[in-house]
Amino acid sequence: MAQSVGIKDVARVAGVSVGTVSNVINRPDTVAAETRARVLSAIDRLGYVRSESARQLRAGRSRIMGLLVLDMGNPFFVDVARGAERAAREAGLGVMVCNSAQNPGEEAEYLSLFAEQRVRGVLLTPADATGRNIEAFRRHGIPFVLVDRVAEGTTECSVSVDDVAGGALAVRHLVDAGHRSIAYVCGPPGLNQVRDRRTGALNALAEAGLGPDHLRELPTERLDVAAGRDAGARLLGLADRPTAVFCANDLLALGVLQAMYAAGVGVPDDLAIVGYDDIEFAAAAAVPLTSVRQPAVTMGALAAELLLEETEGGSTAEPHEHRRVVLRPELVVRRSSLTAR
Repeated sequence: MAQSVGIKDVARVAGVSVGTVSNVINRPDTVAAETRARVLSAIDRLGYVRSESARQLRAGRSRIMGLLVLDMGNPFFVDVARGAERAAREAGLGVMVCNSAQNPGEEAEYLSLFAEQRVRGVLLTPADATGRNIEAFRRHGIPFVLVDRVAEGTTECSVSVDDVAGGALAVRHLVDAGHRSIAYVCGPPGLNQVRDRRTGALNALAEAGLGPDHLRELPTERLDVAAGRDAGARLLGLADRPTAVFCANDLLALGVLQAMYAAGVGVPDDLAIVGYDDIEFAAAAAVPLTSVRQPAVTMGALAAELLLEETEGGSTAEPHEHRRVVLRPELVVRRSSLTAR
């Protein structure tokens, strides 16, 4: 394997000091034209490429932003990454995207990697409900912004959607359609988003004079299609099966839809389904899926902009102020829930 060419090699071939080579690369106007030409000739002959990572570490200004999400298999987080990457690119930065797979242990490993790489900052959707990973990462002094989660109990910036309002939108729609027995396929109960959507669902029931017993909860270990199919199978096995189901995300809803289709259960006539996120596949499903839309691309872009504001704060007159941005969800009604009881 060929050895990489370093700045010392350039200095030796050009017959100058390492400092002179550094000046030619970083401050060419400070070097005499003849010396500069000799150094540039040596760089060209040797094929020297400066180490950008080393330069960034010396300057203390990385051009990389970290993004750690719960599940890159979920199109919602792909859209978040698109928004973040767009904002970062406009600022001349790149994005290192990592996937915690909803696993606190993997989240901790990636946060350690970000710290080792001295990234400019991190956009984070936490997998660890205890907050211990965030506390450990905070000690490194690297700025971060929470995405798809309100910064409860912290001073950092966050960009999220009002999930309580979103859960209420979904269940209010079902109640208005005449449903009085509703299942909530909720995913891991430890996730804040799952709990907030449940709170919204219960609020909508209370508005209609219905108690919490009208919401049947079906927790799952993950927020993916396979978990939705499993929840659908459990739903089919209930003696008093609900007439409608609200799912904590669209992947779960698509899994439930698949289970109903395989069992010959009509959607929406026998079971109405509402999802959450409004991913691209929701509208393209065999039965187009009603869903609560989150502006995922906007969330990613706003989070990146907040992080850029904070990390550029030293060069501005005004100090950075942490902000909590909460966006409004929107109900998109499609055929999966259009039935009257």
